[in-house]
Amino acid sequence: MEKIFTPDFLNFFIELAPNNNKDWFDQNRSRYEKNVKEPFKYFVQQLITEFSKIDPKFKETEPKDCIFRINRDIRFSKDKSPYKLQVSAVISPEGKKSRAIDGIYIELTPEHVRVYGGVYEVDKDDLQSIREGIAKNLNEFRKLISNQDFRKVFGELRGEKNKVLPKELKNAGEQEPLMYNKQWYFFTEFDPEIILEQDLIKRVIEVYKVARPVEQFFNRFIK
Repeated sequence: MEKIFTPDFLNFFIELAPNNNKDWFDQNRSRYEKNVKEPFKYFVQQLITEFSKIDPKFKETEPKDCIFRINRDIRFSKDKSPYKLQVSAVISPEGKKSRAIDGIYIELTPEHVRVYGGVYEVDKDDLQSIREGIAKNLNEFRKLISNQDFRKVFGELRGEKNKVLPKELKNAGEQEPLMYNKQWYFFTEFDPEIILEQDLIKRVIEVYKVARPVEQFFNRFIK
């Protein structure tokens, strides 16, 4: 694998942090385009290409559908800093519009690299469907999340919980506390130095392969 990012990828965000304003950004826009935006777009394209070898559904995916803008939405925020201090993307067959992450969410910052998987936002009907799916396939679910590789890479499933379950799922909830979750996500973290290494893409692909069986389980129940 090739090196994609230069040290200025990290330096750009380190310098942006105390200068988070439009004037500074405009003065450094060409630097941003050259050392941040374009390399990250290429990085996402390389991941899409590699993921499509594992799952053909990725073949029609384009980086522009996956990558989040660097501009922050400051309409309802007390923090009026206009720019994010990271780049991020949802690399899945439907990109940012994906309702279930059949792929990964990845963010690169000067502090860390994080790769997320799992289910983060679902509507009421899909939440019920997932819980019913877990209840009917409890042994399979437990086997997947206790898998040695999954535990090593991601640790555990995370997510906010409801205090109560629908009446018909209470018995299953007594057997498996994760039934109370309304999110089932997981992530792993790398030191930021990996951004400058040749095997960055290889490491992310390895993470995706470990995440995929758990994601496929959840996606069976999302309509």
